[in-house]
Amino acid sequence: MILLMSLRKHTLLWVILLLYLVLGTLFAVYTPAWQAPDEPAHYNYVRQLAMGHWPVMELGDYDEAYKNEVIGSGFAPQYDVSVITYEDWQPPLYYLLLTPVFWLTNGSLLALRLVSLLLGAGVVALAYGVAWRVFAEDRWLAGGTAVFVAFVPQHLAILASVNNDALAELLIAAILFLLVARVAMQPRHWVLLGVLLGLGLLTKGTVYPVTAVIGIALLWRYWRDWRGLIQTGLWAFVPAFLLGSLWWGRNIILYGGLDILGKATHDAVVVNQPRTADLLAQVGLGGAIQQLVRTTFNSFWGQFGWMALPMLNPGWLYPLLWLFTAVAFMGLLRHWQQRTTPDNQPALILFSLFLLTLAVHLVYNVTFIQHQGRYLFPALIPIGVGAMVGVMAWIRPFTPRWPILQQLVPIGLALALITLDVWALFRIIVPNL
Repeated sequence: MILLMSLRKHTLLWVILLLYLVLGTLFAVYTPAWQAPDEPAHYNYVRQLAMGHWPVMELGDYDEAYKNEVIGSGFAPQYDVSVITYEDWQPPLYYLLLTPVFWLTNGSLLALRLVSLLLGAGVVALAYGVAWRVFAEDRWLAGGTAVFVAFVPQHLAILASVNNDALAELLIAAILFLLVARVAMQPRHWVLLGVLLGLGLLTKGTVYPVTAVIGIALLWRYWRDWRGLIQTGLWAFVPAFLLGSLWWGRNIILYGGLDILGKATHDAVVVNQPRTADLLAQVGLGGAIQQLVRTTFNSFWGQFGWMALPMLNPGWLYPLLWLFTAVAFMGLLRHWQQRTTPDNQPALILFSLFLLTLAVHLVYNVTFIQHQGRYLFPALIPIGVGAMVGVMAWIRPFTPRWPILQQLVPIGLALALITLDVWALFRIIVPNL
């Protein structure tokens, strides 16, 4: 009976998840093999594990000229994609999770894609849960957040591919869900938080900024109680450190020095990857900033394949998305000015994750040209919450008279994004890849 009541209470979420799985499956089935960012390299990591070989980042793993030739050919059969192994420096948890699926399906790319899609369903559900907790069980705002996370076309395309972003985002979402709880967290909750963080450290570097977010949350809660701060910090960070040290110790032994992430080795191997210094020499600082902003924004919403297929036709689409972004941002400022709740901790947690993720993206682009909006997806839940709060702020004055308006926001957003998803898949991706 309790389960039935819960299902009825969150019917909107179940509908969103069903639609997400249907659309995501279409993306997984119809997106041509390897036509997702870095998919061959992620797949080959799993393949090496399945063959009993632990991947090691070494010279020869990255060949810019060969990679561009293969991509330019549309991954023609005569090219060997098994030599594309430049993700060998990544932490192993996602790939270990997929290895049994590789064995059971004889290396089916579609099967591996569908596992990522299922992990993404957890991200969507937790996005709903985070917004539900932050905004006192406002199901329409929670539903709108879940819609945003589920149906942004580029995000859906990534979650329907072989990519460790899916597991990394799931763990980040679970950590956010715990951090924004409106009740006092017990020691077991902080230990669980530390375990989730540790698993994230074993999944992808994009989880590392969450360490600072947890630290900020601890300082906010215990800034007058240093004993409580230290004790709770130990509960959270000791499990994370112990799990992370498994990977860090291996990298120190393997790569030497203090290269605990393997990042220095990675940077030494990808010597021909396009560099920001070259772009600055060509177009100057202003041109480089303009290109960074434009490409990041466009590819956040949708720029498919290996960044080769932006949504340029119709020409009004990206300007319309800019308008939506501006309206949501101005509404968010309006909401913040009119807020009445004294509890600012959830907002601080979400905003901190967004700022740290954005900072990592900008810092990475200081060295390499990586203007990919998907690097902001670790903060997609805060972005989705902010977008929904901003839009709702404009209609809130009218809801006492027309309460249906708050229902129309997530429904209208879902219809718009799902239409965009289907159009992007069958009018851009399938015909052109």
